[in-house]
Amino acid sequence: MAKRGFKVMDSDMHVFEPADLWQRYIDPEFADRAPVGLNRSFRDLGIKVEGKVLPIPRNPENPALAKYRHDFFSEKYGDAGKRNFDSVSQIQAMNKEGLDVAVLFPTRGLCVLGIDGLDPELAAAIARAYNDWLHDFTQAAPDRMYGVAMVAPHDVSSAVQELRRTVKEYRFRGIFIRPNHVNGRKWSDPYYDPLWAECEKMNLPVGFHEAGRVYLPQPAMFQFCSTFSMFNTFGFPFANMLACGDMIFGGVMERFAKLKVAFLEGNCSWAPWLLWRMGEYAETTGKAEYPYLSLTPLEYFQRQCYGAVECDEITAKHIPEYGLEDNMVFSTDYPHLDVKYPNAVDTFLELPFSESTKRKYLWDNCARMYNFD
Repeated sequence: MAKRGFKVMDSDMHVFEPADLWQRYIDPEFADRAPVGLNRSFRDLGIKVEGKVLPIPRNPENPALAKYRHDFFSEKYGDAGKRNFDSVSQIQAMNKEGLDVAVLFPTRGLCVLGIDGLDPELAAAIARAYNDWLHDFTQAAPDRMYGVAMVAPHDVSSAVQELRRTVKEYRFRGIFIRPNHVNGRKWSDPYYDPLWAECEKMNLPVGFHEAGRVYLPQPAMFQFCSTFSMFNTFGFPFANMLACGDMIFGGVMERFAKLKVAFLEGNCSWAPWLLWRMGEYAETTGKAEYPYLSLTPLEYFQRQCYGAVECDEITAKHIPEYGLEDNMVFSTDYPHLDVKYPNAVDTFLELPFSESTKRKYLWDNCARMYNFD
């Protein structure tokens, strides 16, 4: 389908799961505790888990924002909504946008595990149910739509088991987790080493993907970022930056030199600045605090990490100057609010990147990250 001469892979396209997904797919022993999708409005993102509504609602809700969201989604995604965002509508959206391949992430599922202290067995069952549903969803076009596995960080052994299952049975292309720490553990805690080791062994990327407000620690504190605009502006890149710093300074990249890590849905223009600033401290106090690091933060990122460039991220034009041109992947973020669908690819192609850079972002880097080489 190459668009204007470019093959296009969406590194982070979203599905919109049906409200009853977990009622239909969860293991029977957890049926009475299955998450329930809410239908308070058209394309409601909410889900109730163990009596908690996620993402956490704003109190009070802004009526003007609610109306804007309703009108926006109705106009932009009305046709998909009529099909309840089924797999046929997903393929139609890919064709309309000009996508050859899409790697799929959830919408409700980005928040469904966002609770500290969630029963580990229930968390694992929630992940299994989503992955089973996603596999069925992708069968409408298995050569164009690919899944990444939801794993529950609440119990690392279950996460490893689910990774193995989804790769063996479903040929999923990686895993995703939120960048927010769970149960007080940093991602660099050795507790998670079995998960990183398994991802490294299978050459599968770990995708950190932030979303709405949940019952986990988030760097954009809600008392200061209480509006949708403030929270999304700061919360998404802040969370990714914190996870990036933890994975590098915490030694995960040193211990697992072939592990691939992606920081999705938070832009990529922060990467040069963050890596420069981390490098400043790696040269000073870092020598005493992180004596085990053998590379600079920039070198770890160049070797193992990826960021996501938005279709209109004009500030990303400086990425090649910092040696990060091979570390950025393209995403549309369909079918969310802050998107340019169905003109994301066309918008991206108007950015002042070289032809070589465009080709890397739209296909080459994505293919390498998700093992399509």
